[in-house]
Amino acid sequence: MRRKLATLAVLTMLAGGFLLPVRVLTAQEPAEQGGGGRGQFAGMQRVGGEVTAIAGATLTIKAEDGSTAQIVTTDNTRIMKGRGVTVKIADLKVGDGVMAMGNLDAPNKTLHAAMVMATDAAEVKKLRENLGKTYIAGKVTAIDLDNAKMTVMRADGVSQTIGFDETTSFKRGRAGRGGGFGGGGAEAPAGESITLADVKVGDQIAGQGSLKSGVFVPAQLTVATPGQGRRRGGEGGPSAAPGAPPAPGAATN
Repeated sequence: MRRKLATLAVLTMLAGGFLLPVRVLTAQEPAEQGGGGRGQFAGMQRVGGEVTAIAGATLTIKAEDGSTAQIVTTDNTRIMKGRGVTVKIADLKVGDGVMAMGNLDAPNKTLHAAMVMATDAAEVKKLRENLGKTYIAGKVTAIDLDNAKMTVMRADGVSQTIGFDETTSFKRGRAGRGGGFGGGGAEAPAGESITLADVKVGDQIAGQGSLKSGVFVPAQLTVATPGQGRRRGGEGGPSAAPGAPPAPGAATN
């Protein structure tokens, strides 16, 4: 289950801009963790991107739109790569995709990281190539209930129409600030079964599936309404998607 949630989180980065080279959140947008944001990193900000340079304990990342940011690590920063393997910053390389959580110095586009999750460069490339083919992540822009279709603005900025059939199941997840899908809560229990009719334009979605007659059909689609995962009593502000493998810049909100 943990692996599935972690995979979802990385893919979310793609959906922000997952592709793990995603976007830098503003200081008003804390990263949400599974379990309603009560985890170790609750309240922290998040940045994701593709590594373009490594200088000592500092990573420079780049987004799809060309914007950049820096991630500063310390001996206390937890760095994980692949399937949850703990590594050191020396084990990362240019081209890897990363998502980091910590305290963001937004004006200087620098995040002081408590945790860094990394995806190998080869996997990032593979995920980019498979977006819209073996998985989908993005924001719903149109729904055609009569023909069981949906248009999605993907993580890479491409609009794609996907279809559904009798094999597709729909689940309600939770979207935190920045679009992360997490665990359950009173408002939207994790894994709550829904139907296509429950999905709305503006929802963030992600799921794995395959192409059928040239149309991507998800086996399961996880849906989250923007802002649904906010912590009660948290600061307000604008919001920014999960269920597929991880993949890769840093655009500002």
